[in-house]
Amino acid sequence: MSSSSHSQNSDSAGPIGRPVRRDARRNRDKLIAVAQAAFAQAEGPVSLEGIARQAGVGIGTLYRHFPTREDLVDAVYASELDAVTASVPDLLDQHPADIALRAWIGRYATFVATKRGMMDTLRTAFASGRIAAPSRERVTAPIATILDRGAATGTLRTDIDPDDITTLLIGVFAAIIDGASQERTDRLLDLLLDAVRPKGKARTGV
Repeated sequence: MSSSSHSQNSDSAGPIGRPVRRDARRNRDKLIAVAQAAFAQAEGPVSLEGIARQAGVGIGTLYRHFPTREDLVDAVYASELDAVTASVPDLLDQHPADIALRAWIGRYATFVATKRGMMDTLRTAFASGRIAAPSRERVTAPIATILDRGAATGTLRTDIDPDDITTLLIGVFAAIIDGASQERTDRLLDLLLDAVRPKGKARTGV
């Protein structure tokens, strides 16, 4: 094998477990950033070819990083979810746990509602469980943090499984994706919060 051929091969995607090259990481991050903007602005399906073109890479590069549209959607969803989940400590510093939970699930619902160009893919992915493990865990972990604080302070029930809250949220998000109004979304989120408050605790601050 010639040195030029060897160099060409070393630039291709390596086997699983090999550290991602710096330029490959840059391409991946650029594709996610472009896709985030495209999905937020679009009223309908977004062209993957258009995303690749705006990111300055070929469609083959996009497919190497994201073999399916669902893979790209999941990456965008997970990236933006990081910002949502990072808000939990500040919310708990500013509010009692029950109010913090309502604020957090409201922010998450807003995050889902802005994914207009991802709607069809999200609907299918949520229904099939395609978007599940890593993203679901990133939702459940902050919920667990808030529930622990609420259980310790008496503002939330002590017998709630955090993953049950995630499951209920996915149901609300399915309604959002299907076009639920803001009024109905708020009503569903308020019902969810009422379900995790101790019996007899009045609703305040929401």
